Amino acid sequence: MRLSTRNQLTGTVSAVKPGSVMTVVTVRLDGGQSVTASITKDAAEELELEVGKPVTALVKSTEVMLGVE
Repeated sequence: MRLSTRNQLTGTVSAVKPGSVMTVVTVRLDGGQSVTASITKDAAEELELEVGKPVTALVKSTEVMLGVE
């Protein structure tokens, strides 16, 4: 599958925490960092996500904001 998303980060699922509606998935990237995504529970089941499964995290965002006090 070819996608237009330019920010494609390969890694391995390191944690899957299902909730009643959403599932939180943590991916250990090939460079050692981690990224966390919240996806629907249905999507996680359809993708058959489990610890150790190789995945590609696709990042499509117009901005990222951080704040501190």
